[in-house]
Amino acid sequence: MKINPIAFKEDAASQAKQEIPRANGRALAVLGVLIVLLFSLVSRNFYIEMLKPVNMSPVPAITVSIPASASANKIASILEQHDLIRNKAVFLLYLRFSGQDTQLKAGEYALSQSDSVQRIVEIIVSGQVVTYPFTIPEGFTLKQIAATLAEKGFIDQEKFLAVAANASFDYWFLEGVPKGSARLEGFLFPDTYRIPRGFTEKQIIDLMLKRFEQVFSEEYRHIAEGAGMTVLEVVTLASIIEKETKLDEERPVVSGVFHNRLAENWRLESCATIQYLLGEPKERLTLKDLAIDSKYNTYKNLGLPPGPIASPGKASIVAALNPADVDYMFFLVKQDGTHAFAQTLAEHNRNKKKYLGR
Repeated sequence: MKINPIAFKEDAASQAKQEIPRANGRALAVLGVLIVLLFSLVSRNFYIEMLKPVNMSPVPAITVSIPASASANKIASILEQHDLIRNKAVFLLYLRFSGQDTQLKAGEYALSQSDSVQRIVEIIVSGQVVTYPFTIPEGFTLKQIAATLAEKGFIDQEKFLAVAANASFDYWFLEGVPKGSARLEGFLFPDTYRIPRGFTEKQIIDLMLKRFEQVFSEEYRHIAEGAGMTVLEVVTLASIIEKETKLDEERPVVSGVFHNRLAENWRLESCATIQYLLGEPKERLTLKDLAIDSKYNTYKNLGLPPGPIASPGKASIVAALNPADVDYMFFLVKQDGTHAFAQTLAEHNRNKKKYLGR
């Protein structure tokens, strides 16, 4: 069989022409894959780079406010405006990929350019808001507490007192406490607290009541029951001790005097209860003051007043529950703020002359 050389050449040329497009296709496919891989690599590196802090050096934090109901996009814009993130789109992608785009919380946050996107999101999602301190000294009344908080801009004073008088508070130690404007007197525990901006009057009161609940432990409750006292009576006596004494070591002795007078059915005759009625403290009480017609006047009425006259600290609560075993029935305040104690009226009168010159 003879092969036509001309036909053979034509077939070879035709086959070569078909193989060239195939080779070009494979090359283009490989090139395409390489481009995709390169783009992915660049995109990945860009994504990782954009998640880093804006500033790699330590930078002081600034306070950033996230409004209530703000969307993830709105929050990203706020962070971008404060130059806290490198790229808004990457920030939103990170939120979406991590499933945290609907978990961001409103509030004031301390954020720094030194924080990575991961750290910023962690702070906002966990609600690590900026908190502000306030201190309520031992012996403050409900009105003084309200005035202090209002002065710091945390509350509306009238609203705070109205909430304290009328709102519902579910605490075991408030059972049996008479309703009224003085209902929470003595139960807002004096301490230093930290709260976020926007805390309501009720939230602040709840915070202080929970602190009281922590301090007035189950042990204290059992001691009170063993002494035949209600929590209200313990806090009432503790508040009087708080206002009558400055030194912790004297509180159990003063408590012992009051317990002795109660046991003997004597009037407590506490000047602190009169001062509570006056509102503004006086350096020296008058006979007219001592004659004020009120159930809080322990110069006229037997037993404890209807309720506390201030917020006692822990030392006064402990003293009310654990009075010193003394025979004293009287005491007076000396010029230096300490007390002179006496068993009899005659001894008490001698102390008056010795320490007060009268």
